Amino acid sequence: MGALRFFLIAGEPSGDRLGAAVMAGLRALAPGVEFAGVGGPLMQAEGLQSLFPMEELSIMGLVEVLPKYFPLKRRIAQTAEAALAAQPAALITIDSPDFCLRVAGIVKAARPDLRTIHYVAPSVWAWRPGRAAKMAKVIDHVLALLPFEPPYMTAAGMTCDFVGHPVVAEALATPAEAAMMQGEGPLVLTLPGSRRGEVARLVPVIGATLARVKAVHPQARVVLPTVRGVEGLVRELSTDWPIPAEIITDPARKRAAFAAADVALAASGTVSLELAANGCPMVIAYDMHPLTLWLMRRAALIDTVTLVNLVSDSRAVPEFIGEKCRADLIAPALLDLLAHPGAQDQAMRLTMERLGKGGEPPGLRAARSVLSVLGDGQRARPAGSGS
Repeated sequence: MGALRFFLIAGEPSGDRLGAAVMAGLRALAPGVEFAGVGGPLMQAEGLQSLFPMEELSIMGLVEVLPKYFPLKRRIAQTAEAALAAQPAALITIDSPDFCLRVAGIVKAARPDLRTIHYVAPSVWAWRPGRAAKMAKVIDHVLALLPFEPPYMTAAGMTCDFVGHPVVAEALATPAEAAMMQGEGPLVLTLPGSRRGEVARLVPVIGATLARVKAVHPQARVVLPTVRGVEGLVRELSTDWPIPAEIITDPARKRAAFAAADVALAASGTVSLELAANGCPMVIAYDMHPLTLWLMRRAALIDTVTLVNLVSDSRAVPEFIGEKCRADLIAPALLDLLAHPGAQDQAMRLTMERLGKGGEPPGLRAARSVLSVLGDGQRARPAGSGS
């Protein structure tokens, strides 16, 4: 019998990190395992020869799908053909559902017996619950990042394991590294996002908020970690901030800033989990086009967008979304956290515990889950789930 082989697909840097971790886990648990598929530099470092550059899929975001429609269709067909030709033990698709689930659909139609595994459950607990039932037509098993997701997946007809969130395994700054960021006044961490649209909307609001913080804390300092894609825009828009920001892109310096900051003002997203991992109190702010906001609120099933609030089952983190994304509302929340720095400690600690901190690394847990699906052979899908 030949070596165990998996075909993996990742379309974005976050998926590349997840893919590399599960590949490392599979190599540890099943020596001699082989890989094929599509992935980025981290997955390639684990032994994957990518079918084509993963960046082609990263570029093809929702905004760009229409002009890239035919190239995308060709890549879907090419990837599905390669997956079938590889005759893997399982197809593992990682996030990027617009691409991955289309490939899985073609593969499943041709090989109904081939196990299909999707890493990162769709956020059906937040909006569009019907997505899970649609996914169940082509996916057998789901690897979930959040502890409350498995029941939603099993209700739709798939098996699902919570494997932990990668944030619990990410390296944190050492006390010595964090100490390098210390100074006279409180350190305010500002995180306006990684997309140009969100940066353009949030940076001016942050600037106005900092003016109010400075009135109370004249010696306050500001650090702004960003990514190269929006660094120029961030520098341009923050030049008139009342407290000059230290703009950083170096990963080690970013880790030090997260560890040393007294408080953070951040865009909505998984960054709230990174802040919780570092024990940094936070306020979440986000703005978007009014029509987009209206549509999202009509579809929303939850009353908070912050993952720390959701995972800890609390509302410890204040959030200012849409019309509430205003300096006169945000600044008092920031100042209150500076005055009461331990207010969110319990929610942040509980979040990390529930995401798997202290247990096996998520990549290894994900690998165990993958192998359990194969080991069970026909691991029972919930009743009424179809094939």
